[in-house]
This record gives sequence, structure tokens and C-alpha cells, in this order.
Amino acid sequence: LSMRASKRESATDKVSDEGTDKTVKDDAVHLRRSIGLLPSISFIIGTVVGSGIFIAPKGVLMNSGSVGLSLLVWALCGVLSTFGALCYAELGTSFRKSGGHYTYLLETLGPLPAFLQLWIEFIFIRPAVATYVSLAFGQYVVEPLFMPCVAPTALVKIVSMLGVTFVAAVNCWSVTLAARTQVLLTFIKMFALILIIIPGIMALVNGKTENFRNAFDSDSLSLTKLPLAFYSGLYAYGGWFYLNFITEEVINPNRTIPLAIVFSMVTVTVFYVLINVAYYTIMTANELLMSDAVAVTFASRALQGVAPAIPVLVALSCLGTLNGGFFSSPRMLFVGAREGHLPAIFSMIHIRRQTPLPAVLCLYPVVIIMMVRGEIFQLINFASFSRWLFIALATLGMIIHRYRFPDHPRPFKVPLAVVVIFTIVCFFIVGLSLYSDPWNTGGSCALTLSGVPVYYLTVKKSYIPERWKKAFNYLSLHLQIFLEVTQQEVQTY
Repeated sequence: LSMRASKRESATDKVSDEGTDKTVKDDAVHLRRSIGLLPSISFIIGTVVGSGIFIAPKGVLMNSGSVGLSLLVWALCGVLSTFGALCYAELGTSFRKSGGHYTYLLETLGPLPAFLQLWIEFIFIRPAVATYVSLAFGQYVVEPLFMPCVAPTALVKIVSMLGVTFVAAVNCWSVTLAARTQVLLTFIKMFALILIIIPGIMALVNGKTENFRNAFDSDSLSLTKLPLAFYSGLYAYGGWFYLNFITEEVINPNRTIPLAIVFSMVTVTVFYVLINVAYYTIMTANELLMSDAVAVTFASRALQGVAPAIPVLVALSCLGTLNGGFFSSPRMLFVGAREGHLPAIFSMIHIRRQTPLPAVLCLYPVVIIMMVRGEIFQLINFASFSRWLFIALATLGMIIHRYRFPDHPRPFKVPLAVVVIFTIVCFFIVGLSLYSDPWNTGGSCALTLSGVPVYYLTVKKSYIPERWKKAFNYLSLHLQIFLEVTQQEVQTY
């Protein structure tokens, strides 16, 4: 490891946009550019399309109050998410580092907002989202075995833990294996969506329209609940930003990132609206609200011949979202450690596997611990506040950066109106959510602000006792030896 370190210090090579520079030795330790257009599309679609479209319809309908308004919410969430994805396409081609939200906040608004985003992302947001998806995975695996009875909660959690363990192992083992797994699972989940859409649309064409009569009539519509409907819908679209977490590993990012984002978001928006139309064609609003597994209930009515396969397909869809999250999110932790905001051990990669092993392993136990507790819809509301707050801050920072540095290279540039609309809508939803759900969103805000003293005590000016530093350095050194990890030997941005 010491030889590796000295070798890294003398290395001055960079990795080109098109691939690994041939002047760099093949055995040099670094994250390689190996993600092409198809894997990029698979990472976006495969991460966006997960448990949300199979669970969130209940949350959207519950808080919107009517079938018609819920479909409008789904369409608007798609448009809003596409606007955000276009903004991130510009950010991803303007700033060539991996790290997503963290990197863009660091480059545009400074270290404190970036640290707070990193803080809340890894102590709550990422574990909460992974917990949500993994519990959905466990639910769709276990529930069919016990129908019509309620599936045992303990068994659902055990199966969920097995899913998380599998995904973590794949991402620790190989970047190529994780990418190929993502492509495969994306094709499976798109097949599942088509399998649900076709019978619903066929029934609608054949005249089954009674569930759409008086679609906008509702006595339960409340403006205070409407932001929560958008949160559920936006959660189902969540994941459009994950490709920006791995910018340094994308081949020719100036071309690949915008193409992948535009194609993926248009595809997902069309599919999401169609699948909700299919749900409402076969099921009434009350039946959808009573179902904890909407896709399974739908399949038992419209796809009786292949109904047993639907839960399996949905579970694999959830697994794809988990895999995409575990592939991309640790890169933010990796970059944060590289910038000095986290312990250096998390910026290291395995000397043979070329994977960010410590960052992946850091995320795994937090997800397992959070899985033991938490109600699924509360997790959405709790996590969404901070996530959308920092996305809004990132696009606000993008506007400020445009003004301050007009000559900065921007290979892909979004119309200013799109950026402004997206930023205003995000801040509006975040602000209104404090009024709609003050306990969850207030708690999320407090948890985010708890990172301020941590930043000033440990990053801005370290007040950590020397004895603690020596103990941590000793532990870090032995972890580095045990895990066989070291710093990158070439600059990849």
C-alpha cells in the first residue's frame, strides 16, 4: 500500500472523456470510464422505475382526492422531473466531477451547503430511500405466498435485508457486473410495465370507462394535502439525477449524459401516465386505496393467467432501483471524502476490483438499521423535504453560476425559463410541505441543520482531540490494509 501511495503521488496522467488514456498503465488504481449510452439509460430508467409506480399511486390518489387530479399530478410530476433532469444535464456537462448534488452545491454555493447535503444524504435520505425500496421488494416477494392473509412483517424485513445484501455484494465485487445487472433488470421492469399497460388500455378502448366518469369530482380535495401528493409522485420519478453521481465513469459525458437523460425521462413519463390509466380502468379509486400492493391487485383482475408472475417482476424492478442507488450514491460519499469533508478512507477503492468498497460498505449497515423501523409513507415525506430542498439549491446555484461566470464552458445549456420554473416550483413545494406536514418536514429540516455544528467542529476548524485523531488514524490504517483499498492513482476529472 505504501508503494501504491508513492506511485499515486508521482502520477500526473488524466483519464480522457472517451475512455482510459493509453498512457496510463492498466494496473493503475482508478475508477474507469466504462459506462456507455445503454448502461446510462439503464441507470436512469432502472433507478426511476422501481417500487414507486407500484406503491405511490395510493399516496398520490389519497392526497389528491380524485382520479382526474391524480392523473394530472402524475403528468405534472413527469414534466417537473424532466425540467430538473435537463438542468442536471447542464450541470453534469459543466462540472466534470462525480458526486451529483454535492459537487454542484460545492462548485456554486460553497462548502457548507455541500456538506449539509452530504450529511443528510448519508445519515438519512439515501438509507430512507433504500429502505423504502427494499421493503417494497420484500413485500412483493412475500405477500403472494400468504394471500389473502397479511404477510408476516418480520419475514418481509428478512427478505428485504437479503435483497440489500445481494445488491451491496454485487457493487463491491465489480463495476462491470453491477452495470450489466442494471441493464438486465431494466429490461425486465420495462417488460413488467408493458404487461400491465396493455390489458388496461385494451379494456379502455373496448369501452370500460365508468371509473373515469366525474373524474375531477371530490369532497376530499385539500390544498394542504396536495404537496404530499406531489411528493409521492415525485418520489416515483426520483432517480433522474443518479447518472450525475457517476460522471467520471461515463464515456464521453458531454454527449452521453444529455442523450440518456432526455430519452429516459420522456419514456418514463409516458409509461407512468399510461400505467395509471390502466390501473384506474380496471380498479375503482376505493379499491386502489384499499390495496397495499396495487400491481398485484391489478394483476389478479386483468392478468389472471400470468398474475403469479407480476409480483416477481415487480420485486425484480425494486431490485434494479436498489442496485442503481447502491452503484451511484456511494460515489457522492467517495467525492465528499476526496474533497476533505469526510474521512479519507471513503475516497479509496479496491486495488483489484476497482470499486469504491469503503463507501458502499458504509451505506449498507445504515440501511439495515433503518429497515428495522419506519412506516413506508412517513419515510417518503420525511426524506423528500431535504432531498428536494437541496435539488432546488443546486439549480439556484446553477443560475448564480451562470451570472457570475458567463464564459464558463457549458456544452449543454438549458433555457433559463426552464431552470427558473423548476427552482421556483421546488421551493414552493418544500415551503408548503412545512405547513402540510410540519412534524415530518420539520424533523427533516432539524436533522439537516444538525450538520452545521458538525461542519464547524470537524471540517472548517477541527476541534477533535489529538487522542481521538490518533485512534481514528490507527483504525483507518488497519481498515485500509484489511479491505485492500487505496487512493486513486490517476485524476479522473
